[in-house]
Amino acid sequence: MLTKVTQLERLGGFRLRVHFNDGSEGVHDFAAMVREPGPMLAPLRDEAYFARVFLEFGAPTWPNGYDMAPEWLRREMEKAGELTRVAAE
Repeated sequence: MLTKVTQLERLGGFRLRVHFNDGSEGVHDFAAMVREPGPMLAPLRDEAYFARVFLEFGAPTWPNGYDMAPEWLRREMEKAGELTRVAAE
């Protein structure tokens, strides 16, 4: 199954609650990522700009075209112990 983000919730600062299509979800702090060098990440250092994140084809994306591979994000969140399974309703 292709990994996709199905929903994002802005939690303030550089934190997002991320929901994946496999039923897992978790909160991830992107503060370390936005401090990385590079012209595409520079606008994301502004919290108001960071909050403009949206989903495009299942990937978190920002207005400047920066996007994040959902597979990578899920792996990072899993390694950090940030994912939980959502119970079926």
